[in-house]
Amino acid sequence: MRKFLIFAFCFLLSFVSIRSGATLPLQKTIIVYGRQQLRVQFGAERLSKSLTAIGISNRIEKKHTPVAAKNNIVIGTIDDQAFVAAIPKAILSKLVQQKESFIVSSAKDGTIYIIGYDASGALYGCMELADQVQKTKKMPLKINLTDRPEMVLRGTCIGLQKPDYLPGHDVYEYPYTEETFPWLYDKKLWIKYLDMMVENRYNSLYLWNGHPFSSLLRLKDYPYAVEVDEATLKKNEEIFQFLTHEADKRGIWVIQMFYNIIIPKPFADKHGLKTQDRNRPIIPLIADYTKKSITAFVEKYPNVGLMVALGEAMEGVGQDDIDWFTKTIIPGVKDGLKAAGIKEEPPIVLRAHDTDAPSVMKAALPLYKNLYTENKFNGEALTTYQPRGAWAELNRKLAAIGTINISNVHILANLEPFRYGSADFIQKSVQAMNKIYDAKGLHLYPQASYWDWPYTADQVNGRLLEVDRDWIWYKEWARYSWNSQRDRTKEIDYWGAELASKYGTDLAGGKEILNAYEESGEISPKLLRRYGITDGNRQTLTLGMLMTQLINPYRYGVFTLMYESEAPEGEMIIDYAEKEWKKQGHIGETPMQIAKEVVVHGKNALASINKVKAGKDVEEFNRLKNDMYCYDEMANFYAEKVKAALWILRFKYSNQVTDLEQALPFLQNSVDHYAKLVKLTEGSYLYANSMQTKQRKIPMRGVDKTFIHWKEMLPVFTKELEHFKRSIDSLKSVKGAGIVTVQPYKNAEVKLISPLENYTVEKEAIVFADSSVRIKEVADQLTGLKGIRLSKTRQLKSGTEISFETKIPVKLLVGLFNQKDAKFLAPPQLETDASANNYGQSEIKISNALVLNGYPPANVHAYSFPAGKHTLTLGKGECLVLGFIDDKQELRIFNAGLDGRGKDIDWLFE
Repeated sequence: MRKFLIFAFCFLLSFVSIRSGATLPLQKTIIVYGRQQLRVQFGAERLSKSLTAIGISNRIEKKHTPVAAKNNIVIGTIDDQAFVAAIPKAILSKLVQQKESFIVSSAKDGTIYIIGYDASGALYGCMELADQVQKTKKMPLKINLTDRPEMVLRGTCIGLQKPDYLPGHDVYEYPYTEETFPWLYDKKLWIKYLDMMVENRYNSLYLWNGHPFSSLLRLKDYPYAVEVDEATLKKNEEIFQFLTHEADKRGIWVIQMFYNIIIPKPFADKHGLKTQDRNRPIIPLIADYTKKSITAFVEKYPNVGLMVALGEAMEGVGQDDIDWFTKTIIPGVKDGLKAAGIKEEPPIVLRAHDTDAPSVMKAALPLYKNLYTENKFNGEALTTYQPRGAWAELNRKLAAIGTINISNVHILANLEPFRYGSADFIQKSVQAMNKIYDAKGLHLYPQASYWDWPYTADQVNGRLLEVDRDWIWYKEWARYSWNSQRDRTKEIDYWGAELASKYGTDLAGGKEILNAYEESGEISPKLLRRYGITDGNRQTLTLGMLMTQLINPYRYGVFTLMYESEAPEGEMIIDYAEKEWKKQGHIGETPMQIAKEVVVHGKNALASINKVKAGKDVEEFNRLKNDMYCYDEMANFYAEKVKAALWILRFKYSNQVTDLEQALPFLQNSVDHYAKLVKLTEGSYLYANSMQTKQRKIPMRGVDKTFIHWKEMLPVFTKELEHFKRSIDSLKSVKGAGIVTVQPYKNAEVKLISPLENYTVEKEAIVFADSSVRIKEVADQLTGLKGIRLSKTRQLKSGTEISFETKIPVKLLVGLFNQKDAKFLAPPQLETDASANNYGQSEIKISNALVLNGYPPANVHAYSFPAGKHTLTLGKGECLVLGFIDDKQELRIFNAGLDGRGKDIDWLFE
């Protein structure tokens, strides 16, 4: 009897509470309409977990006909007639007719309807309600919201690549094995990552690899091309199917990227070919293999998209690109669809990097409709939210094609390894994608450690997962790619609350952390866009720069597009110094302005972070705090070094040693700040740059994981300082004694295999076999070399090929004209060609070394070869082959000055 009275009392209390509207019943039915809607079912399950977490018991029921749903939750999509019949028309009318749009709305009877335009929309509606339940710890009594994404595609990227090369392989060549990628087979890690994506409403995942097909399938016609053993092949097939299935449940489209033209090593070895050769024409055998690989891939994985990179591994911008895309790739996809009996075209994303994407798309669209383009936002860095010039024009041109253009936030070579979370910079960047580029998609790289994913460079026991450490990076880009037009004041409150929750502080403390992120978030972008050599990953900004890189950037192949398009209007250091000497006015953002601004940003970041005392996740907060100190020292290092550079460049015009003496204390201060940066990073970071191969050039060429840490660079900067002091002393004691003379080069004995004509490099020499063009001026060091006289007509039509035999290691000197023109062979550029340093040729050895009548000055590059037989194949365009020298002969880098722009002063530092 006593138990009955207690039960009756509880029941009555519950009834009274419900009637009074004070609480909702502690039980819900989640009604899901439709058949085989994996995404809708997944969304319902996530919502169910949120309800359970706050004490509301619930169950999920699937329905196919209209049912009464008072006080419950009903989920479905507008293409389901039974579901639509059950929705009040007043609610249904609010839905925006757009992919992924949704409504979450309560009716008068207490029913909450989650209506998706499609399955993804219903999923996001469930996620939205689940988020609100989780945040407020209660079920809303009334709710009425509708939402839709701004960006059509919002994707992240994972590279199946490594910091260094695998034995016997070249760049981008990484077969899928447990030894190379143990994390690839970790299903828990994949679920963790995919859950992060769906929670942030990402809908695409890009997997990057040079040639994935030989790790995922065996071809009937080319069974020997597979690069893994049978057991590994089965594991790869299983994990790929697992990944694509789990991604599809979360509304995520998996996109497999590959480079062209790369072939697997077993295939290359069998046919006596190189795995990649940028200057190789399209070979029918390789085309057939590639086409059949794509066919088999599409047939086996019909729900996976493809991203095609025509550049880097094949010579970009030409008819070959168009032919490869339209005669190999698209037919391969079509054959795969036919074999699988599928009518719907899977999407193909054309990467615009190093190819004439508008021309390729013009040829491809009549053949295939489901096409997209993708292009870099700020190169391989983050430099500005005010892109302009030729790069902005290219993006608008891609958008105007009529397909979706995706903006790619790529590599972030100027941000790694320090933490980055400037909501303000990121919001403005997404706004720029929309307003300036007309882009409707985001393709996001990891903030750091792309080449070493899934780990960060932080030196901690067990390594940190990048997806955990850089949570705010993913969250910010996702939030603004969904809606970039959010109110700034409200956003400060939002992120302040997020950070307060993360680190166990109050809202004011959270806002101080945000301010530290945003102040420090201006430093690396400003430094690179005003002082850098390149927006590519051959430069690691956080390791610093040599003085010669600041005062003579053209020697290092400065990538001027960064200054012209990926920065506000402004001046390079060398231009600023020249204007100062000539007492001319300055334009836009100046080097001195940035030197002052970054120091203030660093100071402000420290002031904010030092106001906060974390009550939660303290170890991570301390790592974040240390990063703020790193940013500050890096800012001061650059600011002081740039001040020194300007005095040194003044000496170039004045010839006054006193100008060099003015520079000395600034250079000393710069080294002092760098020494502090070393102390901050020595126990906290394993490396600065995750790419640790020969592609890295700035500040130092890194081979075999050298020059990857600040402690390796401090002796370099210290030596630079000491050399500068000695140069000043030499100039003061004996005028001009500091200038190092360069010894003339001597011919090496080399046997030419192909029938080619030699000539002596000297003034008035004729350099082409089919032209009377003569040498007007030439550096003394080159005079007397045995040049090779080639046909410039043939160079333009089919490129340059030199076959030779040597008994000793040699260097072949090649002259490349320093003016952009389609008729000239382009200089090696690691920005667009990953093989641009395979022979050590990417760096200019002698700037402005010779001048032909009617031609711009030519720079000399050196291609190194061991003893043996060799064939060097260069791309299309005029160039000069100036002869062979012994590999042991010193090639001191200098500027011969035949461009009329003044003397070389690099000798002050080397």
